[in-house]
Amino acid sequence: MRRNSNTKKLVINALLLGIGAILHQITPALGIPMQPDFALAMLFIVMIINFGDYKTSLIAGIVTGVFTALTTKFPLGQVPNIIDKIVTVNLIYMLMILMKQFIKKGFEINNVKISIIVVIFSLGTLISGTTFLISAQILVGLPVNFGILFTTVVLPAVLLNSIVGVFLYKIVVSSLKRIAI
Repeated sequence: MRRNSNTKKLVINALLLGIGAILHQITPALGIPMQPDFALAMLFIVMIINFGDYKTSLIAGIVTGVFTALTTKFPLGQVPNIIDKIVTVNLIYMLMILMKQFIKKGFEINNVKISIIVVIFSLGTLISGTTFLISAQILVGLPVNFGILFTTVVLPAVLLNSIVGVFLYKIVVSSLKRIAI
């Protein structure tokens, strides 16, 4: 029975990451060669539904980094995309562990509070965007000032990913309930 459960988990994670990659591909750039990263939203959902499984979270982060590197609209943004996903997945995993300590209530799919989800999506997107900009600045340079990109791309992406992330999370939870996982 354990093997069947692991197979279901693997398939669900792969589907969610694939959906994230598709969303990342079809999301338009915001007038400059950067875009909100909805693949992050799916990564965070995978992390939440697999809470406590560091290996799955890290692998999902690496896969998301590769997917976003392949579909980036930022010139030479492949390496910064991979770096930011690995850094983000580690920091958000630690944040989730800390939040679990303070909340004392399980992170089961049905019991995750919206406020926790918003914190995960907001901070995760902020960490990811900042890490991307810093690594891009170091490795390839930025087309405009860091502060301008931070305020015009990262901060709106934080807001957008937080809102969209909550809706995507609710859709995923509803779907998982229907297939009894």
